[in-house]
Amino acid sequence: MALPRSEYLSSTWRDGIFDNKVVFCTGGGGTICSAQVRALVHLGANACILGRNVEKTEKMAQSIATARKGAKVIGIGGADVRSIESLEKAVERCVRELGGIDYVIAGAAGNFLSPIAGLSANAFKTVMDIDTLGSYNTLKATIPYLIESVKKNPNTGTNTSTGGRILFISAAFHYTGMPLQTHAAAAKAGVDAIMAGTALEYGPYGITSNVITPGPIAGTEGMARLGDPKSEATGAAQRKNPLGRYGTVKEIADGTVYLFADTGSYVNGEVLVIDGGGWRSTGAFDGEKTYPDYLLDGTFTKKAKL
Repeated sequence: MALPRSEYLSSTWRDGIFDNKVVFCTGGGGTICSAQVRALVHLGANACILGRNVEKTEKMAQSIATARKGAKVIGIGGADVRSIESLEKAVERCVRELGGIDYVIAGAAGNFLSPIAGLSANAFKTVMDIDTLGSYNTLKATIPYLIESVKKNPNTGTNTSTGGRILFISAAFHYTGMPLQTHAAAAKAGVDAIMAGTALEYGPYGITSNVITPGPIAGTEGMARLGDPKSEATGAAQRKNPLGRYGTVKEIADGTVYLFADTGSYVNGEVLVIDGGGWRSTGAFDGEKTYPDYLLDGTFTKKAKL
């Protein structure tokens, strides 16, 4: 059964603005990325999503395809963004079956809570490899097709047919620093740097490169892993955000449409933070105990030995 549009896309956007376009998305089986892709498919695009879990990715592709009658959505499970060969193989299939790639979302990510004292070098490397190297591999595998896309859809400021756009998914941990998130902060700082370099090197081709940084988004795998159920149940965690609530996947999807549509034609090298202003209000993990007590009393003693 198709999800109602109101769950993943606002009423602002006109149907058909992405007709005959193709989006390639890593991490596409996840809650946030799948909503981004679903919104683009609803508005006319076809899609190829990648994920580690074969069954989950294929089922999500089938679900996303219900967003528009006649939509084509490929789900490629068992993909490893740490492997450039794995990504190149997936890109080849996407182009072969869908005809090209116009938009890219580099959304694959890994995270967990761990103090530095319990963070093994291998655990740190794992997150760097998935988030940072994975984003770079996604760029390398898709950039030739984005160049072809922008040739067909010149970025003139007046052309409403867009293409040649890449979007990286980041986080705000490295803006202020955050306990228990040193690994993720380092990885996402690298993602932001890759985005900036891409904007400068490929902007002259007409390609735009940007970052979306989601804040706490309700109902996502990330909140299930990193959130605190007790403070969320009382509303205390949500009240720490200036807007007094968590975000929705629809709000991230709307930001994606803005950047990929002609509304975003002159937006390049930018970080769009969609978090209600939350990153400005805290620099410490918000759990049952407050900073720095949870660091000094051994609350987080489990070592990450990935």
